[in-house]
Amino acid sequence: MAKTTTGGRGGTGTRGLHTKIKKKAGTIKESSRRWLERHINDPYVQRSKQDGYRSRAAYKLIEINDRYKILKKGQRIIDLGAAPGGWSQIAASIVGSPDDLPTVVGIDYLHVDPLPGVTLLEMDFLDDAAPDRLMEALGGAPDIVLSDMAAPTTGHRRTDHIRTTHLCEVAADFAVSVLSPGGHFLTKTFQGGTENEVLTLLKKHFKSVHHVKPPASRTESVELYLLARDFKG
Repeated sequence: MAKTTTGGRGGTGTRGLHTKIKKKAGTIKESSRRWLERHINDPYVQRSKQDGYRSRAAYKLIEINDRYKILKKGQRIIDLGAAPGGWSQIAASIVGSPDDLPTVVGIDYLHVDPLPGVTLLEMDFLDDAAPDRLMEALGGAPDIVLSDMAAPTTGHRRTDHIRTTHLCEVAADFAVSVLSPGGHFLTKTFQGGTENEVLTLLKKHFKSVHHVKPPASRTESVELYLLARDFKG
């Protein structure tokens, strides 16, 4: 099925190997074949396996934190849409979350395998009971609310756009209601798709709001991150 060739760009710890997915009539759609080929050859995917991270998304948080220094020792963190656990994994490592009393809580309706220093809730964040469950598990106001949530894709760009924007809005409302003063909020959105209401809300409650496109976010992807820093309380 796969054929390995030399060539292509390295630059993130991998060198010169490119795997092509052979076409087989009736077995795989062309779009799926291209996605699979791109995924296999993605240097961040390869690095995540080498570094022991749950997903390539871990590098997005690493790169954002390298630039803005939002994660610090001793912080309490809530991670919305945690599966497969890459962001929770990085957050727990940086803040020094202890295994016996975790200061990082992740939530997702998908199952996430256990992570050191992380309490994981397997439930939908849109469930009415979710906010209380998160706060109870954390045991205090979070210093950071992270959200890499995205709605399952339907193939219709406008529909997917609206559904993910809604998740961004809900996450922002939650962050404003629970963050400790001076805290930060980081959420996924789409380029050109952040509704004015969300930006107005964040600018009202935080000292600064930034649009961020980390290098680990694929160039062709329309995803973008909103970072709201220093919650006014």
